[in-house]
Amino acid sequence: MWSKRLLQTFSLAGLFFLAACSGDSGSGPKPIKWDRDACERCRMLVSDRFHAAQVRYFPSEKKRSVVALFDDIGCATLWLADKPWADDPKTGIWVADHRTGEWIDAAGATYVKGNLTPMEYGLGAQAETTSGGLTFDQAKRHITEVEMRFNAHGAHQSEPLKQQAEHRETEQQTPPTHTHNRPGFE
Repeated sequence: MWSKRLLQTFSLAGLFFLAACSGDSGSGPKPIKWDRDACERCRMLVSDRFHAAQVRYFPSEKKRSVVALFDDIGCATLWLADKPWADDPKTGIWVADHRTGEWIDAAGATYVKGNLTPMEYGLGAQAETTSGGLTFDQAKRHITEVEMRFNAHGAHQSEPLKQQAEHRETEQQTPPTHTHNRPGFE
């Protein structure tokens, strides 16, 4: 009897331990599996612990919240912009502090320019205000301007491929400029 009760106690404790370690608490930022989780927008692996971001949202078709992970605050804000839950007060956005890697509220953060970030939006977040720092709304405008100017998600990468394809087509349509007049090559 004693061993049966002890086994039940340890089993119950084990279940509680597993439930506590299962990951998502249902609120706040969740732990990221660095170099394994992918950015929801650009699909790059989330590796930069000082510029990552995440959004917790509540889709109407689900009973629980969902967390989307991002490698850069730029990806997070651009992805969120056209989502139906973008203005929902329950939607939470967190960004890593560019100096410590700690999660901070993105809406209350100050953003400083000049950071080397995964998607080249160049903004680092911090909890403290600083001279020349941007508010969240100013940061979103900066990100939109960068996106429009450089189309940082693929168009700049696809342009060389288009040029190479056009060059190959031109070469195939142009007759050769030299001929081989050696015997057997006709």
